[in-house]
Amino acid sequence: MGVATIVVSAIFFLHPVSISDWFSRHPLSEAMFADKHFLVWGSDIHNTVLALPLLCALLLLLILGAIGVWSSTHVVEYSGQKDPQYVVIDEVAGQHLTLLLPLIPIALPHLSEHFDFSGYAIFAALSLVNWKYLLLGFILFRVFDIWKPFPVRRLEMLPNGWGVMADDWMAGIYAAILLRLALHFNLV
Repeated sequence: MGVATIVVSAIFFLHPVSISDWFSRHPLSEAMFADKHFLVWGSDIHNTVLALPLLCALLLLLILGAIGVWSSTHVVEYSGQKDPQYVVIDEVAGQHLTLLLPLIPIALPHLSEHFDFSGYAIFAALSLVNWKYLLLGFILFRVFDIWKPFPVRRLEMLPNGWGVMADDWMAGIYAAILLRLALHFNLV
């Protein structure tokens, strides 16, 4: 999900110079080498505030949630099942919450600082997201998604797509809390 966030950030925030820029297969690398500017004037990829990529990741989460509720509602109505097993956008959204939320407190004191978001800087920022972090995040999310502690099971009772999505959001929040604790105590 982190790679998707980076690519969407690059596509969303890069200022397109031509039509071909909108359909680039490698927008981030092209931006690093061409010194293209973000859509926010006065800021470029080599000198931008940390809040922009964080905002993009949260925006992606909101878009994912809206699409998830809309599509899940239609699938629930069509199939007649309360939470169809073949709907996986709820799992994607919950996992995204699990992996994104623990990193926000680390970024909060630095939101207004300017960073160089070239390839090296992005690699350094994602160094916190190592294989142990990803594995523990996945395991914690699955445990809370299967166990369904209070109020996760109650959230399943919400109507249509809201019930499909909300229980995984809450499981993701529980998993994110424990993952943040693991980060704090240097366990991952």
